[in-house]
Amino acid sequence: MSNVEKDEKIVEQQGTESADVAVKDSFWERKFELRKKGTSLKTEIMAGLTTFMAMVYILMVNAGMFADPFSTGVNVLGVSYGAMYIVTALSAIIGTVLIGLLSGLPLAQAPGMGLNAFFVYTMCVGFGFTYANALVFILIDGLVFIALTATGLREKIFKAIPEDIKKAIPAGIGLFIAFLGVQNAKLVVPSTSTGVTMGSMNLLGGHDWATLVPLFVVVLGVIAIAAMSKKKVSGAILWGILGSAVLYYALIGLGAAFGDASSQAVFAGVSMSNPFDAFKDFGTQTVGKVFTEGFDFSAYIDKNGIPNFILMLVTSSLAFCLVDMFDTLGTLYGACRSGNLLDENGDVPNMNKAMMADAIATTTGAILGTSTVTTFVESSAGTAAGGKTALTSYVIAILFAIAMFLSPIAQLIPSCATATALIYVGVLMMNNVRDIEWSDPAIALPSFLTVAMMPFTYNISFGIGFGLVSHVIIKVCTGKAKEISVATYVLTLIFLLMFLFTH
Repeated sequence: MSNVEKDEKIVEQQGTESADVAVKDSFWERKFELRKKGTSLKTEIMAGLTTFMAMVYILMVNAGMFADPFSTGVNVLGVSYGAMYIVTALSAIIGTVLIGLLSGLPLAQAPGMGLNAFFVYTMCVGFGFTYANALVFILIDGLVFIALTATGLREKIFKAIPEDIKKAIPAGIGLFIAFLGVQNAKLVVPSTSTGVTMGSMNLLGGHDWATLVPLFVVVLGVIAIAAMSKKKVSGAILWGILGSAVLYYALIGLGAAFGDASSQAVFAGVSMSNPFDAFKDFGTQTVGKVFTEGFDFSAYIDKNGIPNFILMLVTSSLAFCLVDMFDTLGTLYGACRSGNLLDENGDVPNMNKAMMADAIATTTGAILGTSTVTTFVESSAGTAAGGKTALTSYVIAILFAIAMFLSPIAQLIPSCATATALIYVGVLMMNNVRDIEWSDPAIALPSFLTVAMMPFTYNISFGIGFGLVSHVIIKVCTGKAKEISVATYVLTLIFLLMFLFTH
């Protein structure tokens, strides 16, 4: 090799080294330390896309739950689908950016499943609070959560709840929202003799084709989601919703082609709105309502009395806080474990900062007009795909920002399609019961009551209350009263007073 060739090779090598230094010193590397954390820009983007695909169903499900709780076309709460679609997207954007900014974790937040059902079906439909009134409870939840996280009291309250009740709460919520799903799809309908029964699928029973189609769609849709999840298809729930919607309109179109009047009526009712109408509804129907109308409880107090209102305020706020706390703690741990992000002690890194992000997001969500914002379990999909930094969170937030302008399309999704998400999320949440010691009656009964009473009574807080009361009574009757902490006695007493004097 000549001296000239040697010089050229040295220059080339130096150029390569300079390029490597440039990569290491790029904005993304300086900001997120991608190489140090064993990831790359491409991996972080793909992880963000994976999580978004897995959780974007919340835009449609949350909006539908608030705008039309019973899929009857009746706007019970007084807020439109478009307004709640924007609220859901904005709260997801803010919460997801916060958790990335404060904790540096690759996680996402949005209005939580189960907590939204508690808001709509228990607080508004069941107890009779207005939409704005119920937002006050969310605001209290967020502010209390901020205080508990800042002072460290969160851990003490968490320890006051018996382990069996903690494990049963998510499963009970899962069964509750699955029950809502089958009802919204009319797979389960009211019955004068048995309370509820299965919706008729009899093709020869004289039913309208448009009445039968949702039943077939929801069954096939849930099975499809399970099959895709088994095959580890990214965004299985979203694809299940979209696929169910396509199947619904295909079957309805088939009916219309054969002259079925009920099917033709479905297409006659389809319209495409201006995407900016949703933003207008958001500005007039939801944002700030917690302050302008929320603190006016006069209608509830006139009907139920001040003592009832005070107990309901305490117990319902407590239920929101407890469910939010357990859901967030479990999700943070599960998501970080799936991505090997736990620290050397097996703990979630920056746990308090992540919890603070959750609390601030909940407070912000109340101001915007939605139920509790929490860390989404679907974040595990992104961490499992390799997401390790806040960049994953920022990608998710950007995608939600883009989705905000697609509300007219999302509004075409039929309730039987979104019901598939409710049912399958319920399936996922039932996973928690496997850790309960069912062979021990002292554990089995409180756990069962916690799980069962939520859907049976249409009330999440009642399930928690039954679990706590039965746990304490069994402990006292078996000579183990000293094993119960003072905090547990206090929580149980509050729920007992609710049962005895408010319902």
